[in-house]
Amino acid sequence: MEIYSINPANGENIKAYNTHSDEQMSTKIIQTHKAWLSWRLTGFDERSKLLINMANILKQRKQEMAKLMAMEMGKPLLQGISEVEKCASVCEFYAAKAANYLKDQLVETEATKSYICFQPIGVVLAIMPWNFPFWQVFRFLAPALAAGNCGVLKHASNVPGCALAIEEIVKQADFPANVFQTLLANSKQVDKIIENEHIMAVTITGSTSAGQKVAQKAGSLLKKTVLELGGSDAYIILADADLDKAAEICVNSRIINSGQSCIAAKRFIVVKSVAKQFTELFHQKMAAKKMGEPLDEGVEIGPQARVDLRDELHKQVQASIAKGAKCILGGELMPGKNAYYPPTILTHVKPGMPAYDEELFGPVAAIITAEDEDDAITIANNSIFGLGGAVFTADKKRGEMIAATRLEAGSCFVNSMVKSDPRLPFGGIKQSGYGRELGLFGIHEFVNIKTVYIQ
Repeated sequence: MEIYSINPANGENIKAYNTHSDEQMSTKIIQTHKAWLSWRLTGFDERSKLLINMANILKQRKQEMAKLMAMEMGKPLLQGISEVEKCASVCEFYAAKAANYLKDQLVETEATKSYICFQPIGVVLAIMPWNFPFWQVFRFLAPALAAGNCGVLKHASNVPGCALAIEEIVKQADFPANVFQTLLANSKQVDKIIENEHIMAVTITGSTSAGQKVAQKAGSLLKKTVLELGGSDAYIILADADLDKAAEICVNSRIINSGQSCIAAKRFIVVKSVAKQFTELFHQKMAAKKMGEPLDEGVEIGPQARVDLRDELHKQVQASIAKGAKCILGGELMPGKNAYYPPTILTHVKPGMPAYDEELFGPVAAIITAEDEDDAITIANNSIFGLGGAVFTADKKRGEMIAATRLEAGSCFVNSMVKSDPRLPFGGIKQSGYGRELGLFGIHEFVNIKTVYIQ
């Protein structure tokens, strides 16, 4: 069958791609397993050199790759360039840090010598989404290759061009043949891929429902998983916050990637004493954001990645309004054949509304009023998700206490937007998933943590 790359800005078909058959995918996985048998024996110096090669190629080709993302999923061009630069940074980070992160750890016992070593496990399957079509892949790929693993990618079906471009970049960096390959597969073929005897583990970034299905299948085969799933990040604005600065950060976090980010701010929980002033500032800054053709200069919000995703988002907005939410900006579909959705603000958001209970994957902000600080924290934690969160306050010590001990999420920031960073572990709790990517903990997810004991 074919999968299609469609430009969400105008609905035009860019290119059709033939999916790989089950037999073709099996052949590719065997090839990658054979490549791993040699790659696992390489030293950190060789791996680091190739990772630096890849970082340099990414930087050289960033304009080209950003344009590809703009065409396939509507990312504004400057955001695409930043994404490719971030991919280069994670390659450079693990080139510098992997040897230290994976060095043997001596443990004092009765033995002559006993220690822990970290050994590669084999071929890791990555199931990745369309919203950050390069970054999501490279934050798995860089530590995997640095650890001596190999990988195969099942990318989202609307970004096949990006998936094949990543494979090409790995080859261009002079990595050995087949250490990483793209599988052009549909969702119905995923179980068959996981069942392959050479797939040792699975990492997925996607919806909670997709993660549950993958975890269930992999678990039935005793294959490890790392799940980075949905999020409905809460940003708490306390009475002593710098409201203008907070509103600026909150708006920028809500519209990043046209609102299509797991860790974008989605619920803005404001204590009632400053709710009116914050809402006015938020409205002013949100309304000023420019939406348009993602290749045009100055555009900050492009189309949603697909028309069906835009339509689902609009249904959530309409359902929230029907239940009593007030739409003070946006909330209307754009005319024509496109997937655009305007910056939208909902106020008077209450439990039982999609804007309160569900993840809104687009440029829609839900403003929720809290009685006080304790009520704001309770509302923030009243979610099935636990990916990220933030608190805005002039009292940094109090903000740190709230972030560290009271907010239920994998990443909590003070006076800043939540973001992933190669140096820091990233992942969630509750229905936002489990396991960690990036940093020290990310590279340890897919290795055999082996005890060696010499009498």
